Amino acid sequence: FPFPYAPYPIQERFMAALYGALEAGRVGIFESPTGTGKSLSLICGALSWLRDFEEKQRQEEARLLAPEESGQEGTKRLTPAEPGCPDSRDTAGEPDWVTAFVQKKEERDMVERLKEEQIKRKKREDRLEKIRHNVQLKYAAKRKRSEDDETKRLLQLSKEVLSEGAGVDGLEQLDHDEEELILAEYESDEEKKTVSGLEEDDDDDLEEEHVTKIYYCSRTHSQLSQFVREVQKSPFGKDTRLVSLGSRQNLCVNEEVRRLGALQLINDRCMEMQKNKHEKKSDEEAEGKKRRVSRTVCPFYSYEQMQFLRDEVLVEVKDIEQLVALGRETKACPYYGSRYAIPAAQLVVLPYQMLLHEPTRSAAGIKLKDQVVIIDEAHNLIDTITCIHSAEVSGSQLCCAHSQLLQYMERYRKRLKAKNLMYIKQILYLLERFVAMLGGNVNQNPSCQAVSQTGTLLKSINDFLFQSQIDNINLFKVQRYCEKSLISRKLFGFVERYGGPATAVKTNKENQKLGGLQNFLLTLQRGSDKEGTLQSPPVEAENDQLRAASPLMQIEGFLAALTNANQDGRVILNRQGTVGQSSLKFLLLNPAVHFAKVVEECRAVIIAGGTMQPVADFREQLLSCAGVDPARVVEFSCGHVIPPENILPIILCSGPSNQQLEFTYQTRDLPQMMDETGRILCNLCNVVPGGVVCFFPSYEYEKQVYAHWEKTGLLTRLATKKKIFQEPKKANQVEQVLVEYAKCIQHCSQAGGQMTGALLLSVVGGKMSEGINFSDDLGRCVIMVGMPYPNIKSPELQEKMTWLDKTMPRAAGQAPSRVLIENLCMKAVNQSIGRAIRHQKDFASILLLDHRYTRPAIFNKLPQWIRERTQVKPAFGSAFAELRK
Repeated sequence: FPFPYAPYPIQERFMAALYGALEAGRVGIFESPTGTGKSLSLICGALSWLRDFEEKQRQEEARLLAPEESGQEGTKRLTPAEPGCPDSRDTAGEPDWVTAFVQKKEERDMVERLKEEQIKRKKREDRLEKIRHNVQLKYAAKRKRSEDDETKRLLQLSKEVLSEGAGVDGLEQLDHDEEELILAEYESDEEKKTVSGLEEDDDDDLEEEHVTKIYYCSRTHSQLSQFVREVQKSPFGKDTRLVSLGSRQNLCVNEEVRRLGALQLINDRCMEMQKNKHEKKSDEEAEGKKRRVSRTVCPFYSYEQMQFLRDEVLVEVKDIEQLVALGRETKACPYYGSRYAIPAAQLVVLPYQMLLHEPTRSAAGIKLKDQVVIIDEAHNLIDTITCIHSAEVSGSQLCCAHSQLLQYMERYRKRLKAKNLMYIKQILYLLERFVAMLGGNVNQNPSCQAVSQTGTLLKSINDFLFQSQIDNINLFKVQRYCEKSLISRKLFGFVERYGGPATAVKTNKENQKLGGLQNFLLTLQRGSDKEGTLQSPPVEAENDQLRAASPLMQIEGFLAALTNANQDGRVILNRQGTVGQSSLKFLLLNPAVHFAKVVEECRAVIIAGGTMQPVADFREQLLSCAGVDPARVVEFSCGHVIPPENILPIILCSGPSNQQLEFTYQTRDLPQMMDETGRILCNLCNVVPGGVVCFFPSYEYEKQVYAHWEKTGLLTRLATKKKIFQEPKKANQVEQVLVEYAKCIQHCSQAGGQMTGALLLSVVGGKMSEGINFSDDLGRCVIMVGMPYPNIKSPELQEKMTWLDKTMPRAAGQAPSRVLIENLCMKAVNQSIGRAIRHQKDFASILLLDHRYTRPAIFNKLPQWIRERTQVKPAFGSAFAELRK
């Protein structure tokens, strides 16, 4: 193995298997428990392969260029079409001299291209080497930035002095802020002509060859930051060109934009400021004829400074926090500066939502052709793809968007171009028809409109388009218009200006016309009392207003979803009590259609996780449906680094009073089942030191059991041995609960006494079932109460099951829908019980409280390293004896 970095033999085996999969260009499903240092093994194996691959490439280039450099005739490098031999090109009837000429031309073109790439690579390497070893360049760049800032400041002062006393003429006098709300003239892609300007020049200057690279994806920014820190400590940390990508919300350093809070608002504002920068030149040229109010541009969007930031990123490995700090220091945008570094990077680190969504991928400049993609923490990959490409809008959002857009159009009708008016009217019509499908009228308050026929309806995309009478509208063009015109951002600014409390609005004629919009928004956000007077705003009114300000953003996502193929999705009409409470939802049924392009373009794709069982979902729903040849798919699963005696998994079939444990929907609410669960926990808490984590199937059931224990006094008995903590529903409270839980365990272990630790009541699929480490004393025992099957009555799940039964073959005599339900359950179980064992010397017991875990179809879906050590205990006595040992 060329670059061994394997503290454990398992890691070395994992890295070698990964190396082989990349070399062969496979689609790999890799499983390795977290204790093996999975992420570090992934990247060390991948970077080792990349070093070898780059070395082979250089040797091949040297071989091809050697005859050219020595002035000799090149050796035969491209195989011509031999007479009588079939060729990929149709060369039948062509003379030999034509074939020879084409071959020579291809050889010359290839040699020229290799020479150009070598020159670019040499320039880049020299530039980075200078920056790496010459600190004075950094100070020179800082000094130049200070000089530029001073020049800009003086220039602005001069302009302000000259402009004093000058009047503003035009069609209608508008404030500086209001001028920015006007939509620019829109041209579709078909109508656009080639425009010469700053943007195109910048792209040409920055264009560099896309070297073979590894795209490493994980679920969250925090996981990526942890991973980058591991890379920094690895043997590859010094000489790997690594780039961290993220959203504007994480990377923006413009405080004015960051204050907007919502990601969509930040995106729209950023794009608008770029547009203003490129329009500034033409505005200044026209200033002599008619002076226009200048539009805000981003001071951090500087081509020169972003080039400097790009080079700094490539010189040294930096995580997102370090990248943001560098952006502030250099006054350069980290969001765009990091993108400029992609072509030359060897390792690109990004959230997998960014890679899986094609428009985001294209906007970021990510080219997957012949590259390597590693998707870590991929156990919920199918759900992620489904969520990214699904969308939901409520009736209140549709009515609110219609009212806002109508008021906007009336306000600026005289200043909008014909194409803008046409598209706005199309959007208004779409909103009208969507509300009509929910049984309402856009001109009435949605909260006051009762729905005559409540319930849930599922429709195919085509049926929905026909029945809502919008099949004559080109949704692709409307979606493109929304994206390019930034209409949602303009509308948000408009509502921000005129949709606030009445006291904040000026009392001129124009603003008085907008009273209806103000009152409509206020009734949506705060409601109105019987006499019709507005109630006082609630405590969270400001946040609610931000969320409700531009519902058009949510609706744009729904329009994009409707452009999917008819067979790949369904539209769900959820009609509740009022139109405002009702909703339209697009559900993606076939995630493979959006994953297919990734698999087709890439040289190799690795889908990896600590717990990937059961893997049938990945093979069938994702890879098989994406058209991947089964011969190209390789699976690799390795055990844990802990010795066998460090884990005790037990399937418990009955409790202390011989009550059979079967937590079905029919039996789990019975008092005797809840009492038996409590007795099991009381016995365990008497013998298990430190922390005990108990997982329930849902928040509702956990709340129900807690209330029952409180009523029967069992909670008091539990509290004598363990302090009881409950998982909060709000994400911002999780950290506080975990800190108090850890402090309690630490205090009990040091102080001694009757109380031996803490009991944490958690929920499967909740905040603590993924990404949380209950290592050492934080999790000496993990208990799974029942089997967390999903709600089979859910319309979305039922439609998915029907679709699978129609499109997938039966597996081992089981219907695909049944396999799906079991797989969803066991994936959730495996994630939760894997929280306890986090490193080589860790130890814990795992209790599965339900006799149904003994069924072969269920038992075989446990991770191998747990399954091979699991004991089945029909009675509680023998299980308790094992735990005491």
